Amino acid sequence: MHLYRVMKVLEAVATSGRPITAGEVQNLTNLPRPTCYRLLQTMTSERLLDEPETGRFLVGERMVRLAFLAQPDADVSRAAAPALKEAADHFGEAIFLSRLRNKGVEIIHVEVPKDAKRSFVHPGLGFRPMHACSCSKVIAAYADHGFRDEILAGPMRLFTQKTKNDPAALRREFDSILAEGYAECVEEIEVGVCSVAAPVQIGAIGPTFSIGATGPVRRFTQARRAEIGGALQAISQSVSQVLMLHGAARA
Repeated sequence: MHLYRVMKVLEAVATSGRPITAGEVQNLTNLPRPTCYRLLQTMTSERLLDEPETGRFLVGERMVRLAFLAQPDADVSRAAAPALKEAADHFGEAIFLSRLRNKGVEIIHVEVPKDAKRSFVHPGLGFRPMHACSCSKVIAAYADHGFRDEILAGPMRLFTQKTKNDPAALRREFDSILAEGYAECVEEIEVGVCSVAAPVQIGAIGPTFSIGATGPVRRFTQARRAEIGGALQAISQSVSQVLMLHGAARA
């Protein structure tokens, strides 16, 4: 019964299309006034609802985040593919989309250049650790401090001699990522391979996705990484808008 009441409140707030008052929620749900107000307080404290101004409520950041995380990989990839394909053709490098998955990040989609005049590095699909790949480090850098602390307190495997597993060094790198707007991985996962990634910010809920490019270390010089990193930030904004529209359509 308690869950039923929670759902009634969520439905009332979600369908209002604007910040809604406690009195309006009560009228829409027909819940007893004390019950309604108690639920609103509890749900706000748990971030199921947000209170952008005193006495008015919106669906909370936590619920929005869950909705985006629940989108199937195929749907997300289909929505982001055109922007990734354009970037792959422009740079002549593989461009990939990753998403947060529990305590790691998973590459879920890769676009490769159509008319590649030189060899490119395909990153492959699948799991990447939070401490040692550009696509995951950029998500970690923009995450809340609690999540970052969890990552830094956990085991951090060494993949190559250049893999960073010192918490203090990674904290400094996270700060640098926030300042630059993109992350780098220089032979930290595989010798001879570099990658660059930018976060895909979804409204106020932070990045649950990232966009990256990968290539050989001989071609991904510091200047080249900076060039691609800056471009990926602009592309990520475009993908963010597409994914937000896609999520709204699904809702």
